[in-house]
Amino acid sequence: MASRFQPRRPTPGRFSPSRFNPRPIQAPQRPPPPPAAVVDAVLRFHDVTVDQGGQRTLLRLSERALREPQVIAALGPDARRAANVAILWNERESEIIRVLEGADMRVAA
Repeated sequence: MASRFQPRRPTPGRFSPSRFNPRPIQAPQRPPPPPAAVVDAVLRFHDVTVDQGGQRTLLRLSERALREPQVIAALGPDARRAANVAILWNERESEIIRVLEGADMRVAA
């Protein structure tokens, strides 16, 4: 009985791009930045200041400040989000370095 010759199938090279299946790239999902009204309210009505050194200060709104009528009027529906926003402020240049937003602990609990 004669054997039938079958040629080898062409295999992709060791470093051939067809050998690897590309994975879809997903960008990390980031929440949208706080609205400008929240940042403005924290700058205008902040009552918690924490010195960070190097003429930098962390500005926040306390729970008491969030209950004041003028703050509620300035924030509107974003008052809950403002409780988690802090601003790193440069005293020398009088400018915002970074707006920081923490997770809402009341939602997580």
